[in-house]
Amino acid sequence: MAKAFASQGDMTEKQISFTEVGEGLYAFTAEGDPNSGVIIGDESVMIVEAQATPRLANKVIECVRSVTDKPISHVVLTHYHAVRVLGASAFGAQQIIMGEKARGMVVERGQEDWDSEFQRFPRLFESHESIPGLTWPTTTFNDRMTVHLGNRRIDLMHLGRAHTAGDIVIHVPDQNVMFTGDIVEYHSACYCGDGHFKDWGNTLDAIKAFDVDAIAPGRGDALVGKEMVGKAIENTRDFVASTYRPAAAVAARGGSLKEAWDAVRAECDPKFKDYAIYEHCLPFNVARAYDEARGIDTPRIWTAQRDMEMWEQLQG
Repeated sequence: MAKAFASQGDMTEKQISFTEVGEGLYAFTAEGDPNSGVIIGDESVMIVEAQATPRLANKVIECVRSVTDKPISHVVLTHYHAVRVLGASAFGAQQIIMGEKARGMVVERGQEDWDSEFQRFPRLFESHESIPGLTWPTTTFNDRMTVHLGNRRIDLMHLGRAHTAGDIVIHVPDQNVMFTGDIVEYHSACYCGDGHFKDWGNTLDAIKAFDVDAIAPGRGDALVGKEMVGKAIENTRDFVASTYRPAAAVAARGGSLKEAWDAVRAECDPKFKDYAIYEHCLPFNVARAYDEARGIDTPRIWTAQRDMEMWEQLQG
């Protein structure tokens, strides 16, 4: 019997930080667990990322209430993953916004993703019985849309494929701050199991071109200041490239998935082994990199059964 995923044994509650990244802008972070963002407008609040369950969403709400009593009017979801979206009901927002591509992925694979992530991350899904079902957006867009919270303008944009095919970012021009979802991480492993390795670098370049003063990343600490932002972008680029390059070399010579696993570990372990959720992400990252290198453009749908079959194969 294959050993459990690293995340299945991670049952320790993480320390929450609530960091101001600009005037009226906050990053909710938790030691490598999924982050959320808070954007306070003139009369209401926008939340970026809804967490995995209403229980976890309420931790975000507690932080919001420590700085404002304005109602939460909007929830923006950067992509479709269950750990990002299934807590949305707790916020009671009138508008739930998602890119149209991401909504399509909920249709295509939302339930399978929920089932898969549920068995991978038991701690994040505590009190899962409070989840009312899949989270569906009330509003979608293709390339770009703008939301005004009073005088505060918020630009939502799809800049390219990266962590998923439907990633969006949120830019607040008056403070030059961006919420990137899992396109950018900080000292936390990128989850690439539904990613697009060859496109990810170009999407990072598009983010870099904004020359922002701060980023609330998908996981890891808030990035305040251009130097920290730049380092995080380039570190994310290195992580993605270091995962894909050895897997692609193995695939090009007709090697096996297990050989790709060994090759990626040899390159990535020395640089990234101490990153949050590294051991959890690695098997999914290798499987996706190996698939993409063999010409499979659309990531195969993860299911609980496929997770275990892949893991058993990697364990030899």
